[in-house]
Amino acid sequence: MTYLLRTLLLLGIAAVAAGFACYHFSSAPELHAAARKGDAMAWLRTDFNLDERQFAEIKRLHAAYAPSCEEHCRLIQGAIKARNALRTTEGADPAATAEAERALQTLRATCESAITIHVQQVAAVMSPEDGQRYLALVLPKIANFDHQVAPDLKLEGGHQH
Repeated sequence: MTYLLRTLLLLGIAAVAAGFACYHFSSAPELHAAARKGDAMAWLRTDFNLDERQFAEIKRLHAAYAPSCEEHCRLIQGAIKARNALRTTEGADPAATAEAERALQTLRATCESAITIHVQQVAAVMSPEDGQRYLALVLPKIANFDHQVAPDLKLEGGHQH
């Protein structure tokens, strides 16, 4: 019985060590460093195998899109405040509240359309395989953005304006 327990314990330790070694030696340290820092550009470069030309073009696309994204953020935040003010005002006109909600949804749709186009432009710079993988990763997250701040590396909490 003691021999069996020792054998099982040693096998368990060996399995954990093998799993750790496989993870450590098969992962890209650059990718983990980028994720820890929240550096989306370093993550893109590493995870999507970008060469210098691709990386420079994607940086240019991001820089060109940033002012539009910031403007969408500003407009959406203003629309949220206006809608919320109407919601909390006693005796507010329901038609005005509904119009504020429609205006907010229109701004969100405009933002989501613009960021979808931007993401597609970024994917077009990548190799076809990496571009498809990028689209599969990013496009589903766009509709869930919460419009509080610009999207982060993890795209958690949604696209935040």
